[in-house]
Amino acid sequence: MTTAHTTFADRHIGPSPDDHARMLERIGYSDIDALVADAVPAAIRTGRPLALPAALDESAALARLREIASRNTVLTSMIGLGYHGTITPGVILRNVLENPGWYTAYTPYQPEISQGRLEALLNFQTVVADLTGLPVANASMLDEGTAAAEAMALAHRVSKAKEPGAFLIDADVLPQTIEVVRTRAAALGIAVEVADLSEGLPERDGCFGVLLQYPGAGGAVRDLAPVIAQAKERGAQVVVAADLLALTLLRPPGELGADIAVGSSQRFGVPYGFGGPHAGYMAVREGIQRQLPGRLVGVSVDADGRQAYRLALQTREQHIRREKATSNICTAQVLLAVMAGMYAVYHGPEGLRAIAERVHGHARTLAEGLRSGGVQIVHDVFFDTVLARVPGRAAEVVGAALERGINLRPVDADHVGIACDETTTAEHVTRVLEAFGIEGPGGPAPAGDLLEGLRRDSVYLTHPVFHAHRSETAMLRYLRRLQDKDLALDRTMIPLGSCTMKLNATTEMEPITWPEFANIHPFAPIDQARGYLELIGELEGWLAEITGYAKVSVQPNAGSQGELAGLLAIRGYHASRGEEHRNVCLIPSSAHGTNAASAAMAGMRVVVVKCDSGGNIDLDDLHAKIAQHGANLAAIMVTYPSTHGVFEETIVEVCKAVHDAGGQVYVDGANLNALVGLARLGEIGSDVSHLNLHKTFCIPHGGGGPGVGPVGVAEHLVPFLPSHPLRPEAGPADTGVGPISAAPWGSAGILPISWAYIAMMGPDGLREATEGAILAANYVARRLAPHYPILYTGRNGLVAHECIADLRKITKETGITAEDVAKRLIDYGFHAPTLSFPVAGTLMIEPTESEDLAELDRFCDAMIQIRREIARVADGTYDRADNPLKNAPHTAEHLAADSWKHPYGREEAAYPLPSLREAKYWPPVRRIDQAYGDRNLVCACPPPEAFED
Repeated sequence: MTTAHTTFADRHIGPSPDDHARMLERIGYSDIDALVADAVPAAIRTGRPLALPAALDESAALARLREIASRNTVLTSMIGLGYHGTITPGVILRNVLENPGWYTAYTPYQPEISQGRLEALLNFQTVVADLTGLPVANASMLDEGTAAAEAMALAHRVSKAKEPGAFLIDADVLPQTIEVVRTRAAALGIAVEVADLSEGLPERDGCFGVLLQYPGAGGAVRDLAPVIAQAKERGAQVVVAADLLALTLLRPPGELGADIAVGSSQRFGVPYGFGGPHAGYMAVREGIQRQLPGRLVGVSVDADGRQAYRLALQTREQHIRREKATSNICTAQVLLAVMAGMYAVYHGPEGLRAIAERVHGHARTLAEGLRSGGVQIVHDVFFDTVLARVPGRAAEVVGAALERGINLRPVDADHVGIACDETTTAEHVTRVLEAFGIEGPGGPAPAGDLLEGLRRDSVYLTHPVFHAHRSETAMLRYLRRLQDKDLALDRTMIPLGSCTMKLNATTEMEPITWPEFANIHPFAPIDQARGYLELIGELEGWLAEITGYAKVSVQPNAGSQGELAGLLAIRGYHASRGEEHRNVCLIPSSAHGTNAASAAMAGMRVVVVKCDSGGNIDLDDLHAKIAQHGANLAAIMVTYPSTHGVFEETIVEVCKAVHDAGGQVYVDGANLNALVGLARLGEIGSDVSHLNLHKTFCIPHGGGGPGVGPVGVAEHLVPFLPSHPLRPEAGPADTGVGPISAAPWGSAGILPISWAYIAMMGPDGLREATEGAILAANYVARRLAPHYPILYTGRNGLVAHECIADLRKITKETGITAEDVAKRLIDYGFHAPTLSFPVAGTLMIEPTESEDLAELDRFCDAMIQIRREIARVADGTYDRADNPLKNAPHTAEHLAADSWKHPYGREEAAYPLPSLREAKYWPPVRRIDQAYGDRNLVCACPPPEAFED
C-alpha cells in the first residue's frame, strides 16, 4: 500500500517509501542507510547534520517569501544603464515564462525532440541579425557585460597582428560592462585602455579592438561611422554594444561598419529581476561566424530532406574543444531569448518601431521641458536617455524625484540621467520635471527630427513569422504549436547524465513573477531592495552550510562563470602571496570540457591527468605531473563524484597531494546532487567550488538557460570573490577580482526558486533527496546491467547518482551505435541520456530523486526492449542498415505514407511497447543530417518555401 504524500519532500521525491523498499530489494539492500554506507566512502562523510531551518510547508514558504518580498520597494525606475522598464505581453508571460513545457526543457542537443524551441531561438537570432545589420547572431549570451568580454576575446583571436596591442573602450560604455571586460582581460593578459572616443581614436601604438556604446551610457547618439572607419584603417575589430529597441530607429552597427555587435534583449519583454536573468546577444560579420562563442541554431534537413533545425558548428564549443574552445559558455539564456524573440513576433516591426518612437518622444518632451525651465541638456541628440546638468544639485534632484516615486540616476554631483522606456507615461515626465523644480506638464516634443541623418532606412523583420500572429489567439496557438513539438519534463523523464533534470516545483516557480521580485532595477537605491538582500544573504548562508565553505557569492550567472570566478579567486590568492608564476591547472581526462575552457580563460595552462581503467584519477600520473609542475602548480580541477558517476576513494589523497605542492583544489559542484547532507566539499579538502542552482537546487534549465553558478570558497579565498563597481555590498570591494557578471548579484530574479526548494525540503528532506538520487541510479544500473554493461562502478559494484551504459561492444558486433539507441528512445517517448560523454560510444544516465518508480521502470523497459531489437539485428532478423534503430525516430508522416519499403512493420516502428498506445509522442522530424547543416550554414529564419516538398 502506498504511503500518502504529506510533506513537500514527499512530493519532490518521486518514489513512495514502499517503492523505495522495492528498489532496495532489487539491488540487495534492506534499507537506505546500508546502501549509502556501501556507496559513499567513509572518508568523505560529514560528521554533522545540516544546520538549516526546519522544513516549511508550501503555504508557509510562500507566506515567508511574501514577507521578504514586501521589504522590496517597487518604484518607477528611470535609471537606464542597460536595464529598462518593459511590458511582458500576458500571452508570453503565461505561456512561456510560467509554462513548464518551456521552462523544464533541456539544451537542444537532441534536435529531433527540440524543434519548437529551436524555431523560437531562430526567431531570436533573426531579430538580432536584422536589427544589428549583421548576418549571423548566436542563440543568446549571458548578459551584455559578458557578451562584450567575449567579443573582446573574439577580436583578439581573429587579430592578424603579431603584437595585437590593447583593447580600446570608449568612456561612454556602460560602467559595469567596462569592469566585466577588465576582469576578463586581466586574466588573459590583455591590456585595456578606456578613453573618450567622441572625437576619434587617440594617437597610440596599435589596438586590436575597439568597443563603442550605441547609444552611449550617458544617452548620446553619435554617428559612429567615422571612428569605426578610423579603427578599421588601423586593423582593429570594432565591437558595438547596441540597444535593440534603439536600432528600430537608428542605422544598425553592421551598416556603420562594425564587425561585432553585442548587447541585451532585456527590454524586449523581460522584467528587471534585480539584474537578471536576461538574454545577452552577439552578432558578427561574415567571415568570423565560426569563431562565435555560445550556441548557434542553424537550418539543416532530416532523413526525408525536409527542413529541420539543430545546433550548428558545435565543434567550436567547450565540450569538444576544451581549452581551445571559443568560450567556456555552456548554459546561456534560452528561456529569456525565447521571450525576447516572441516579444518581436507579438509586436512585429511596426509595433516595435511604434514603441521606440513613443519612448523617444517622451525623452524629447522631457528634454524640452527641462530646457524651458533653465536646465542644461548635455547631449543634443539622444534616443531615450536625457543627461541633465545641475551644478551641485544632483543629489537634491534625485531625492525630489524619489519623493515622487521615481528613481533617477545620480551620475555625479552635477549631472542626473533620466531614461525613458516602454512603461514611461506623460505623468512620469511631469513628476520628473517637478523634481527639477519645473512646474506644469511637459509640452509636446518640438517639431523636427532629432535623429535626422542617423535614422535607418533598411527594413527588418520581414519574415512572415513577424507578421502572422497579431491576435492573441494566433499567438497563443503558435506558442502551443511549438511547445507540442518538444519533449520537456512536463511530458517525460529526461535521464541526462551530469545534468540533474529534477522536479522544478510550481511553488518554487511562483514568486519569480511577483512585482516585488520582478520589477526591481539592479541599481535602484539599495534600501529599496532590502527583501532581496535578505533572501540573498539567507541563500548564500544556506549554501555555505551545505557545502562547508566559509562564503558563497551568487553573482556568477552560469556554471561556467562560477568556474571562472573560482579560478580567478585562486589566481588572486597566489598573486597576493607573490606567486603569480603559479599558472598550471591539472585537469583529469574525464572532466567536462568547460573545466579546461575556464582554466584557459583564467590565464592558466592546462595539464591533463590520466584516468585509470576504473575511471578514477590515476594517482601515479597525478604525482608525476605534480613533480613535473609543482613549482608552478596553481590548482587541480576535479568533479566529485567523478564525471564517470562514481565516488572516488582517493579524493582526500588527491587534495592533500595538491596542497602539499602549494596548489589549490577546485571541486566542480556539477554532481552535488549526490552529496547534499552526506558530505561537504569544504570538509574533504576542497578550497573552492561552483554550484549549479539549475541542477541540484531546482532552477529549471529553460531549454538551455537560465542558470546560476554560485561560487563557494574557503576562508583564505574570501577576499578574492567577485565584486562590483556599482554595488560595494556585492563583494569585497578592495580585494575582489572584479565583476564576473554585469549585474551585482547575477540572475537574482530566479534565486527565490532555490531559496524555496531549500526552505521546503529542510535538512532532512535535502539528505533524503540525495539518498533517493543514489538509490534511483543504482536501481536503474541494476535493471540495465544484464542488457548493457555498466562501464564504471565504485565499491561493491555501486554507482553514485548516475551510471554509464557502455554500447561499444554492441556497436562493434551489430553496427548499432549509442546515437541509434538515443534516437530510438524518441519513438518510446523519451529524451535520450547524455550521448558519448564522458566516454564515446556510451550513454550516461541520471534518473534523479524526482522520478517515481513507474517512470523509472518505463525507461528501463524501453531500454531493455531496444536491446531486444538490437539482438534482432545481431541474429539477422533485422537488416543491419534498414531497421527500427537506424531509421529512428519515426514521424507520423513517415508511417502514414502510401509507400512503406522497410523490412519491418509500421506497428513495430511506432508502438514497440503496448503502453505507447495510451500516450504517444510524435517527433516532428526524422533524424537530422548534422553535417549538412554545418556545410550549408543558415542561422536565420528560412523562407516559407524552404518547407515545401
